Amino acid sequence: MKVSLIVFFFLVTSSSTTCFQQTSNEDYITTQIHLLRPKSGAAGYKVPQIDCLSWRLAVETYNLRNWKLVPESCENYVGHYMQGKQYRDDCEAVADIAINYAKNLTLARDGKEIWVFDIDETTLSNMPYYARSSVQFGAIPYNDTTFNAWVAEGKAPAVPGALRLYRTLLSLGIKPVFISGTKDIYRKVRISNLKKVGYLKWEKLILKGEADKGSAVEYKSKRRTELVEAGYRIVGNIGDQWSDLLGTNVGDRTFKVPDPMYYIG
Repeated sequence: MKVSLIVFFFLVTSSSTTCFQQTSNEDYITTQIHLLRPKSGAAGYKVPQIDCLSWRLAVETYNLRNWKLVPESCENYVGHYMQGKQYRDDCEAVADIAINYAKNLTLARDGKEIWVFDIDETTLSNMPYYARSSVQFGAIPYNDTTFNAWVAEGKAPAVPGALRLYRTLLSLGIKPVFISGTKDIYRKVRISNLKKVGYLKWEKLILKGEADKGSAVEYKSKRRTELVEAGYRIVGNIGDQWSDLLGTNVGDRTFKVPDPMYYIG
Protein backbone atom coordinates (compact mmCIF):
# COMPACT_ATOMS: atom_id res chain seq x y z
CA MET A 1 0.00 0.00 0.00
CA LYS A 2 2.82 2.42 0.92
CA VAL A 3 4.60 1.69 -2.36
CA SER A 4 1.42 2.46 -4.34
CA LEU A 5 0.98 5.78 -2.53
CA ILE A 6 4.58 6.78 -3.20
CA VAL A 7 4.24 5.99 -6.91
CA PHE A 8 0.94 7.90 -7.09
CA PHE A 9 2.47 10.93 -5.34
CA PHE A 10 5.45 10.86 -7.71
CA LEU A 11 3.23 10.80 -10.81
CA VAL A 12 1.04 13.65 -9.59
CA THR A 13 4.07 15.76 -8.64
CA SER A 14 5.79 15.11 -11.97
CA SER A 15 2.63 15.98 -13.90
CA SER A 16 2.13 19.20 -11.95
CA THR A 17 5.75 20.23 -12.45
CA THR A 18 5.55 19.60 -16.20
CA CYS A 19 2.35 21.62 -16.52
CA PHE A 20 3.93 24.49 -14.57
CA GLN A 21 7.02 24.46 -16.77
CA GLN A 22 4.92 24.51 -19.95
CA THR A 23 2.82 27.39 -18.67
CA SER A 24 5.93 29.34 -17.69
CA ASN A 25 7.51 28.77 -21.10
CA GLU A 26 4.35 29.87 -22.88
CA ASP A 27 4.16 33.01 -20.76
CA TYR A 28 7.82 33.77 -21.53
CA ILE A 29 7.31 33.34 -25.28
CA THR A 30 4.20 35.52 -25.17
CA THR A 31 6.13 38.40 -23.62
CA GLN A 32 9.23 38.09 -25.79
CA ILE A 33 7.83 37.84 -29.32
CA HIS A 34 8.23 40.28 -32.18
CA LEU A 35 5.77 43.15 -31.90
CA LEU A 36 4.98 43.35 -35.60
CA ARG A 37 3.04 40.10 -35.56
CA PRO A 38 3.23 37.81 -32.51
CA LYS A 39 4.34 34.31 -33.32
CA SER A 40 6.37 31.93 -31.20
CA GLY A 41 9.36 29.93 -32.34
CA ALA A 42 12.72 30.92 -33.74
CA ALA A 43 14.63 27.68 -34.37
CA GLY A 44 15.13 26.09 -37.77
CA TYR A 45 13.08 23.23 -39.15
CA LYS A 46 14.91 20.21 -40.47
CA VAL A 47 13.82 19.64 -44.05
CA PRO A 48 15.01 17.14 -46.68
CA GLN A 49 18.39 18.02 -48.23
CA ILE A 50 18.61 21.48 -46.68
CA ASP A 51 19.12 22.96 -43.25
CA CYS A 52 17.28 26.29 -43.22
CA LEU A 53 19.43 27.76 -40.48
CA SER A 54 22.56 27.04 -42.52
CA TRP A 55 20.85 28.47 -45.59
CA ARG A 56 20.11 31.74 -43.75
CA LEU A 57 23.72 31.93 -42.52
CA ALA A 58 24.97 31.49 -46.09
CA VAL A 59 22.70 34.34 -47.20
CA GLU A 60 23.82 36.72 -44.46
CA THR A 61 27.53 36.03 -44.95
CA TYR A 62 27.21 36.45 -48.73
CA ASN A 63 28.38 32.93 -49.36
CA LEU A 64 25.11 32.33 -51.22
CA ARG A 65 24.55 34.88 -53.99
CA ASN A 66 22.17 35.64 -56.85
CA TRP A 67 19.34 33.59 -55.36
CA LYS A 68 15.80 34.37 -56.51
CA LEU A 69 13.44 32.91 -53.91
CA VAL A 70 13.41 31.61 -50.37
CA PRO A 71 13.33 27.79 -50.70
CA GLU A 72 9.71 26.67 -50.39
CA SER A 73 10.71 24.27 -47.62
CA CYS A 74 12.19 27.18 -45.63
CA GLU A 75 9.24 29.58 -45.89
CA ASN A 76 7.92 28.49 -42.50
CA TYR A 77 11.36 28.87 -40.93
CA VAL A 78 11.96 32.34 -42.39
CA GLY A 79 8.51 33.44 -41.25
CA HIS A 80 9.16 32.28 -37.70
CA TYR A 81 12.58 33.93 -37.67
CA MET A 82 11.39 37.28 -39.01
CA GLN A 83 8.41 37.42 -36.67
CA GLY A 84 10.18 35.96 -33.68
CA LYS A 85 12.41 37.19 -30.91
CA GLN A 86 15.64 36.22 -32.66
CA TYR A 87 15.23 38.69 -35.54
CA ARG A 88 14.54 41.50 -33.09
CA ASP A 89 17.58 40.51 -31.00
CA ASP A 90 19.78 40.33 -34.10
CA CYS A 91 18.73 43.82 -35.25
CA GLU A 92 19.25 45.26 -31.78
CA ALA A 93 22.71 43.66 -31.67
CA VAL A 94 23.66 45.36 -34.95
CA ALA A 95 22.45 48.67 -33.51
CA ASP A 96 24.48 48.12 -30.33
CA ILE A 97 27.69 47.50 -32.28
CA ALA A 98 27.09 50.48 -34.59
CA ILE A 99 26.35 52.79 -31.66
CA ASN A 100 29.48 51.68 -29.83
CA TYR A 101 31.53 52.36 -32.96
CA ALA A 102 29.95 55.80 -33.45
CA LYS A 103 30.48 56.84 -29.83
CA ASN A 104 34.18 56.06 -30.11
CA LEU A 105 34.80 58.09 -33.25
CA THR A 106 36.94 61.20 -33.17
CA LEU A 107 34.62 63.65 -34.89
CA ALA A 108 35.42 66.97 -36.51
CA ARG A 109 31.81 68.14 -35.96
CA ASP A 110 32.01 70.35 -39.04
CA GLY A 111 28.67 69.28 -40.48
CA LYS A 112 30.27 67.05 -43.10
CA GLU A 113 30.22 63.74 -41.23
CA ILE A 114 27.34 61.58 -42.45
CA TRP A 115 25.95 58.10 -41.95
CA VAL A 116 24.26 56.39 -44.90
CA PHE A 117 21.06 54.47 -44.23
CA ASP A 118 19.17 52.20 -46.61
CA ILE A 119 15.38 52.31 -46.09
CA ASP A 120 13.61 49.00 -46.84
CA GLU A 121 14.35 46.41 -44.12
CA THR A 122 17.00 48.75 -42.66
CA THR A 123 15.03 51.70 -41.30
CA LEU A 124 11.49 50.79 -42.35
CA SER A 125 10.17 47.23 -42.14
CA ASN A 126 7.98 45.73 -44.85
CA MET A 127 7.12 42.80 -42.58
CA PRO A 128 3.33 43.35 -42.78
CA TYR A 129 3.60 42.98 -46.55
CA TYR A 130 5.95 39.97 -46.57
CA ALA A 131 3.80 38.16 -44.01
CA ARG A 132 0.90 38.05 -46.49
CA SER A 133 -0.06 34.63 -47.83
CA SER A 134 0.48 35.96 -51.35
CA VAL A 135 4.13 36.72 -50.56
CA GLN A 136 5.09 34.09 -47.98
CA PHE A 137 8.26 35.80 -46.76
CA GLY A 138 9.89 35.71 -50.18
CA ALA A 139 8.96 32.14 -51.13
CA ILE A 140 6.68 33.51 -53.90
CA PRO A 141 8.14 35.58 -56.79
CA TYR A 142 8.37 39.34 -56.23
CA ASN A 143 5.44 41.35 -57.55
CA ASP A 144 6.39 44.95 -58.28
CA THR A 145 2.76 46.11 -58.51
CA THR A 146 1.60 44.80 -55.15
CA PHE A 147 4.79 45.87 -53.38
CA ASN A 148 4.56 49.42 -54.71
CA ALA A 149 0.91 49.51 -53.63
CA TRP A 150 2.09 48.61 -50.11
CA VAL A 151 4.75 51.35 -50.18
CA ALA A 152 2.08 53.84 -51.26
CA GLU A 153 0.11 53.08 -48.09
CA GLY A 154 2.95 54.55 -46.01
CA LYS A 155 2.35 52.19 -43.10
CA ALA A 156 5.75 50.53 -42.68
CA PRO A 157 6.92 50.33 -39.04
CA ALA A 158 10.51 50.97 -37.93
CA VAL A 159 13.06 48.15 -37.98
CA PRO A 160 14.08 47.13 -34.43
CA GLY A 161 17.12 49.07 -33.21
CA ALA A 162 17.24 51.43 -36.20
CA LEU A 163 15.60 54.40 -34.50
CA ARG A 164 17.92 54.02 -31.52
CA LEU A 165 20.95 54.17 -33.81
CA TYR A 166 19.49 57.10 -35.76
CA ARG A 167 18.83 59.14 -32.62
CA THR A 168 22.27 58.39 -31.21
CA LEU A 169 23.93 59.61 -34.40
CA LEU A 170 21.94 62.85 -34.30
CA SER A 171 23.05 63.42 -30.69
CA LEU A 172 26.67 62.97 -31.77
CA GLY A 173 26.35 65.47 -34.61
CA ILE A 174 26.49 62.83 -37.38
CA LYS A 175 23.97 63.60 -40.10
CA PRO A 176 21.79 60.79 -41.51
CA VAL A 177 21.53 60.36 -45.29
CA PHE A 178 18.99 57.96 -46.75
CA ILE A 179 19.84 56.27 -50.06
CA SER A 180 17.12 53.94 -51.29
CA GLY A 181 16.14 52.05 -54.40
CA THR A 182 12.59 53.31 -53.83
CA LYS A 183 11.29 55.13 -56.90
CA ASP A 184 11.30 58.91 -56.59
CA ILE A 185 7.57 59.08 -57.38
CA TYR A 186 7.03 57.79 -53.81
CA ARG A 187 9.04 60.61 -52.23
CA LYS A 188 6.10 62.26 -50.44
CA VAL A 189 4.76 59.02 -48.99
CA ARG A 190 8.23 57.91 -47.94
CA ILE A 191 8.87 61.21 -46.16
CA SER A 192 5.53 60.89 -44.40
CA ASN A 193 6.21 57.28 -43.39
CA LEU A 194 9.70 58.03 -42.09
CA LYS A 195 8.48 60.94 -39.99
CA LYS A 196 5.47 59.02 -38.74
CA VAL A 197 7.66 56.38 -37.07
CA GLY A 198 10.27 58.79 -35.70
CA TYR A 199 12.83 59.68 -38.39
CA LEU A 200 12.18 63.40 -38.20
CA LYS A 201 15.13 64.96 -40.01
CA TRP A 202 18.04 64.10 -42.27
CA GLU A 203 20.69 65.71 -44.45
CA LYS A 204 19.49 64.12 -47.70
CA LEU A 205 16.86 61.64 -48.90
CA ILE A 206 18.08 60.11 -52.16
CA LEU A 207 15.57 58.02 -54.12
CA LYS A 208 15.85 56.37 -57.52
CA GLY A 209 14.91 58.50 -60.51
CA GLU A 210 13.98 57.43 -64.03
CA ALA A 211 17.49 58.22 -65.23
CA ASP A 212 19.10 55.87 -62.72
CA LYS A 213 20.10 52.70 -64.52
CA GLY A 214 22.26 49.69 -63.74
CA SER A 215 22.52 47.44 -60.69
CA ALA A 216 21.84 48.44 -57.10
CA VAL A 217 25.59 48.42 -56.42
CA GLU A 218 26.22 50.81 -59.32
CA TYR A 219 23.36 53.12 -58.33
CA LYS A 220 24.33 53.38 -54.68
CA SER A 221 28.04 53.69 -55.47
CA LYS A 222 27.27 56.62 -57.78
CA ARG A 223 25.17 58.38 -55.15
CA ARG A 224 27.76 57.87 -52.41
CA THR A 225 30.49 59.15 -54.73
CA GLU A 226 28.44 62.30 -55.34
CA LEU A 227 28.25 62.85 -51.60
CA VAL A 228 32.01 62.43 -51.16
CA GLU A 229 32.71 64.77 -54.08
CA ALA A 230 30.44 67.32 -52.39
CA GLY A 231 32.74 67.25 -49.36
CA TYR A 232 30.88 64.82 -47.09
CA ARG A 233 32.69 62.09 -45.17
CA ILE A 234 30.81 58.80 -44.80
CA VAL A 235 31.71 57.59 -41.32
CA GLY A 236 29.16 54.75 -41.34
CA ASN A 237 26.88 52.86 -43.69
CA ILE A 238 24.09 50.42 -42.81
CA GLY A 239 21.88 48.26 -45.01
CA ASP A 240 20.11 44.91 -45.21
CA GLN A 241 21.54 43.94 -48.61
CA TRP A 242 25.17 43.44 -49.58
CA SER A 243 24.46 45.73 -52.54
CA ASP A 244 24.09 48.52 -49.95
CA LEU A 245 27.58 47.87 -48.63
CA LEU A 246 29.66 47.03 -51.71
CA GLY A 247 31.11 49.18 -54.49
CA THR A 248 32.86 52.53 -54.16
CA ASN A 249 32.87 55.00 -51.26
CA VAL A 250 31.11 52.59 -48.93
CA GLY A 251 32.24 54.55 -45.88
CA ASP A 252 34.66 54.04 -43.02
CA ARG A 253 32.61 51.18 -41.56
CA THR A 254 29.66 49.12 -42.81
CA PHE A 255 26.97 47.28 -40.85
CA LYS A 256 24.50 44.70 -42.15
CA VAL A 257 20.99 44.18 -40.84
CA PRO A 258 19.67 40.59 -41.29
CA ASP A 259 17.27 39.94 -44.16
CA PRO A 260 16.78 36.40 -45.51
CA MET A 261 13.57 37.31 -47.42
CA TYR A 262 15.06 38.59 -50.66
CA TYR A 263 18.29 39.32 -52.54
CA ILE A 264 19.21 42.48 -54.46
CA GLY A 265 22.41 42.25 -56.48
